[in-house]
Amino acid sequence: MIAILALVRKDLQLYLNDRRALVIHLVVPIIVAAFFGSLFSGTGKTGRIDIAIVQQDRSAIGANIAAGLRADPNLRVHTLALDDARARVAAGKAAVAIVIPAGFGEAAMRGPSGAAKAELPLLYDPSQATVLSMVKGLLMHQVMQQLSAQMREQMGAGVAGQAAGGGMPFATRDEAVSAGPVYDAYAHSFAGMGVQFILFMGVDWGIGLLAARRTGIWSRLLAAPITQGQVLLSRLLSGTLIAAALLVAIFLVAAILFGVRITHPAGFLVVTLSFALMTATFGLLVAALGRTPEATRGIATFATLMIVMLGGAWVPSFIFPEWLQQVSLGVPARWAIDGLDAVTWRGLGIEAALRCAGAQLGFAALFGGLAAWRFRARENG
Repeated sequence: MIAILALVRKDLQLYLNDRRALVIHLVVPIIVAAFFGSLFSGTGKTGRIDIAIVQQDRSAIGANIAAGLRADPNLRVHTLALDDARARVAAGKAAVAIVIPAGFGEAAMRGPSGAAKAELPLLYDPSQATVLSMVKGLLMHQVMQQLSAQMREQMGAGVAGQAAGGGMPFATRDEAVSAGPVYDAYAHSFAGMGVQFILFMGVDWGIGLLAARRTGIWSRLLAAPITQGQVLLSRLLSGTLIAAALLVAIFLVAAILFGVRITHPAGFLVVTLSFALMTATFGLLVAALGRTPEATRGIATFATLMIVMLGGAWVPSFIFPEWLQQVSLGVPARWAIDGLDAVTWRGLGIEAALRCAGAQLGFAALFGGLAAWRFRARENG
């Protein structure tokens, strides 16, 4: 028993002496728990919802409804023509487009009895169906408020109260809008999880370089007639090929087993290669900045978790606070996931793929440049 206690004491001392690992094991769950708690506790302020308004009704009621929506602190409103609003929703730039048709105010004032209800068409992004319910609630509040105000003005508060209680004077007609096939939750899930676990592969790949340095394999490579730059370039190319092959294999399984459609193969190839290159340079950066495999693994894991969490791999970015939505644009995973969504269920063209690929190539250049500088400094030092 004494021997067992001595071994336990030794293990505890070794663990407590590794302060980096201790901090990572303690800090990571606290930060992740605080992040999700702030999102779902209902106490934090989420970002404003992007919507479009198509103002076809020129009556006072129609104008006041639109003005009320613009003044709502929960919404960011863009007034557009119908075709532009539809395109904005299809591209994922607006969650909902509200069409206020000509004559809506007059039809709603007549009420539901004796005639068809006034109708408000709603075009919505099918990946944000939960947001549609929120927008409907805000819209209903504005419509009823404006109708009640108009009734009080015309007939008096008592009569207005009776009219308002006679039934809902309007109805909504929901239409899911996307440039490609019907929204496929599997496509988005495979994009998020594929990006996450391939980034973790990049971390393991970078830590493998650290292990090679510690075991002397790195020194033996450099003793051969080959430069450090050539070794790093070969590792960069092999890492890129592995990451690209993994993502292709993941989506091949998604297509065969779950019917996920790649609507733009050329765009998919562009996004895949740019993400693969970014992953390989991220792995090089991990190897360049790390000291030991054990200490680096914890820090790199924490960094990767932050990247995928802020990139929208776990929860959609539209529920983030507004400032965090802007921060997420500076995270490479956000562009990778958006790019994969664009070439699968969203059905967007090569322009969207190139935009997302360009952002990832920018991150690849940044990571690769930092890694090359750090490796050069170590070689000279």
